[in-house]
Amino acid sequence: MEKKFDFDTIIPRRGTNSYKWDTPKEEGVLPMWVADMDFRTAPAIIQAVQERVAHGIFGYTKVPEAYYQAVTDWFAQKHGWQIQADWIIYTSGVVPAISAIIKAMTQPGDKVVVQTPAYNCFFSSIRNNGCELAANRLRYENTTYSIDFEDLEAKAADPKAKILILCNPHNPAGRVWTREELLRIGQICLKHNVFVLADEIHCELTYPGHDYTPFASLSEEFLVHSVTCNSPSKAFNIAGMQIANIVAADPDIRQRIDKAININEVCDVNPFGVEALMAAYRQGGEWLEALKEYLFGNYLFSKDFFAKHLPSYPVLPLEGTYLLWVDIRTTRLRSDILAKKLLEEAKLMVSPGTIYGPGGEDFIRLNLACPRQRLQEGLERLASVLESR
Repeated sequence: MEKKFDFDTIIPRRGTNSYKWDTPKEEGVLPMWVADMDFRTAPAIIQAVQERVAHGIFGYTKVPEAYYQAVTDWFAQKHGWQIQADWIIYTSGVVPAISAIIKAMTQPGDKVVVQTPAYNCFFSSIRNNGCELAANRLRYENTTYSIDFEDLEAKAADPKAKILILCNPHNPAGRVWTREELLRIGQICLKHNVFVLADEIHCELTYPGHDYTPFASLSEEFLVHSVTCNSPSKAFNIAGMQIANIVAADPDIRQRIDKAININEVCDVNPFGVEALMAAYRQGGEWLEALKEYLFGNYLFSKDFFAKHLPSYPVLPLEGTYLLWVDIRTTRLRSDILAKKLLEEAKLMVSPGTIYGPGGEDFIRLNLACPRQRLQEGLERLASVLESR
């Protein structure tokens, strides 16, 4: 039976001004680093953008009511979270959103708690706003991560700690935090008056047995003492469209964030992002389910490959995201050194764990969101270097 959606075709991306593919200058480099996918987006999104292009005029964009309806309907139907339209602030991306929220909710010198290893742009957003990182290192045991709640309590109890950045699903650890874990995080933060900034950009990309729970959906207290950042950019491969949303239920906090967004000059969005989001949330569900099935197959393929060819390099369970986190302690090399070696010897580009903060030094991150044939080639290049050690 013919599959409705094609994730196997190799689509050339070099020479398209792709940050992922055109950053490496040398010919023949296979990039498995930046978190975008080598698949075409959902047909409904392509059609919606083509129709918008056909109009031929691309002036300043007014975000319509239908946009807000698409967001609220999607989260209600897919995730059981009823968002009100007036809670939503649109912006150009989750990273600019995070920076604006930190600006709105802190003063220079305040501390921001991050559960490391964590997405590297968190650190620059903290620095750029004159704040300090307070690393709540995740516990790594038996090839999986858990939260060090005792350390989180100690970090949150510091009077200078104002914000916790909660990454759910977690990049790069691949964890989808459980309801119980989220409740305990929220209770600690409420107790110490630490505001929760939930980065839930990977929320659609979860796998069997692991359901995403919106942090703000757990209680009214959590809702008003947090904001949530989300976007269809990761799940639908439209990061270049530059569209994201901040969900802030408290009107005073929303006003502060809105002001910070205007100070940072990231309040305008492009017309294609608006059309793409509406198409994704209205018509992209079937494509997304097929994508998740394919991505999970890529994870299982990778897991089997490591078990057969690289058994000394544990692959962490992938509960969410399409980013594989690999324990490389066997090499006795720091991950930035290994990443350089992989690029030089195998023309394979991976993300070194050193960029993800304390606790990331002994890991590399691999992007699995590509046709399986390309994934196999990448894993074989990886093995050509690691097997020789």
